[in-house]
Amino acid sequence: MFNNKNKIVALAIIAAISFSSCKKDFLNTSPTDAVSSDAAIASTKNGYAAINGIHRSLYIQYDNQPESGEGAANIIRDLMGEDVIYTNPAGRTDFLGFIQWVSNRNVNSGNMRFVYRYYYAVISNANILINGIDNASGLQADKNIIKGQALVYRAFAHFQLVQLWGERYKSGGGNTQLGVPLLLTNTLDGQPRATVEQAYTQVNKDLDDAILLLANYVRSGSTPKSNFNVNVARGIKARVALAQQNWDAAATNAIAARTGFTLMTNAEYLAGFNKTENQEWIWGSKIIPDQTTFFWTFHASMGCNFNGSNTRTQPRAINANLFNALPATDIRKAVFDLTGATVPIPPGGIRIPYHAKKFLAESVSSSIGDVPYMRAAEMYLIEAEARARQGQDANAAAALFTLVKNRNPSYVLSTNTGQALIDEVMFHRRVELWGEGFRFTDLKRTNSALNRNGIPNHNPSISVIFNVPVGDKQWQWLFHQDEINTNKALVQNPL
Repeated sequence: MFNNKNKIVALAIIAAISFSSCKKDFLNTSPTDAVSSDAAIASTKNGYAAINGIHRSLYIQYDNQPESGEGAANIIRDLMGEDVIYTNPAGRTDFLGFIQWVSNRNVNSGNMRFVYRYYYAVISNANILINGIDNASGLQADKNIIKGQALVYRAFAHFQLVQLWGERYKSGGGNTQLGVPLLLTNTLDGQPRATVEQAYTQVNKDLDDAILLLANYVRSGSTPKSNFNVNVARGIKARVALAQQNWDAAATNAIAARTGFTLMTNAEYLAGFNKTENQEWIWGSKIIPDQTTFFWTFHASMGCNFNGSNTRTQPRAINANLFNALPATDIRKAVFDLTGATVPIPPGGIRIPYHAKKFLAESVSSSIGDVPYMRAAEMYLIEAEARARQGQDANAAAALFTLVKNRNPSYVLSTNTGQALIDEVMFHRRVELWGEGFRFTDLKRTNSALNRNGIPNHNPSISVIFNVPVGDKQWQWLFHQDEINTNKALVQNPL
């Protein structure tokens, strides 16, 4: 958002930054459902339109080609790990600075600024509904649904932000380390950074409040899984608890989140991860055909078959060691190809070793593909990890068995215990959630170093950085210089 001198106003207000109107009273939505902030809370009908606008903000295009909302943020988080790999020095290198751990430490990085502003735009728009929908005309049940979804959005966005810009949550308590500004009301005054503890406390409060408000909500309509219900709220709460090392809360919320959802079949696993109708998907963005972002979409970047420069010149590869450790009987190995020979590449596309074909766009001429954000498989993995870290080996092995047996009919119940069982769970987490945006935050929350050594398909000229030790300041993203300049209350992370 810009004032009439074209300078960025305080970071906390980004209800309408450069990708929309510059007026502070406009909700950042698509042209067909844009409403002013006052109108958004005048009626529940308008409130639903505003929520739909926030749904769409998760996949619209922002400033630059790869900046496509949550899908782009997920790509960035995975590229900062060791399992999603660029291999071709001559290919397109969007987000190269994140692979090299440069963009997150560059105060002038436009891609880093996009992530920050995107999440605060979600928060700002959610605040309009949270703080005003109670006075709207309409049924109380509808007000509860609108406010409940807005609270989940605010919690989700603050959680994503604090994981990137704050230090990791420490289970021993005393999390007074600086996190990110908490935006609970929209103001033009720059806000100071809350502590990590304060951020997690607010995130959990918002989720708890949302769970109560959404208790009787049953999703329906043409894009039901774009909406938040109790399952999604519980799933996010499970993620938060995992980051806090609150193992029992992580496991119990994960079980609740996946209730009513069935793991996909092996045939469905090979279908391209592009349909919210998949029985396993709990939450995802349904991409409406007439609102597609063409070369900006998640599947235009992570897919293998769309005729775009990303897929033609810089196809994604899986960590060779991860691939080689998978047995041939595991269906998850089949969404990668050792030589690339069976990958449906676009005209003029290249084939690479360990070529990924997990994600498929609609066709060679259409980049449409629904974007996955939460699946039942993740919830089994959260339960398994949490129980293993609690020392409940039998319960952990049982949860892991349910998932892995579905993917690999030859899998037998694990007899591992202790750290060996935790390692097994984390291996399957890396395989199952490859490309879905978890690797950087998994490394950070588990206090694990980045280690790309010994992975044969990491190209040194592209990856550049192969080690980042635990506790290094590079794990905390820097705040963009524009935000520092306009919010005098904002304290920069160590340079």
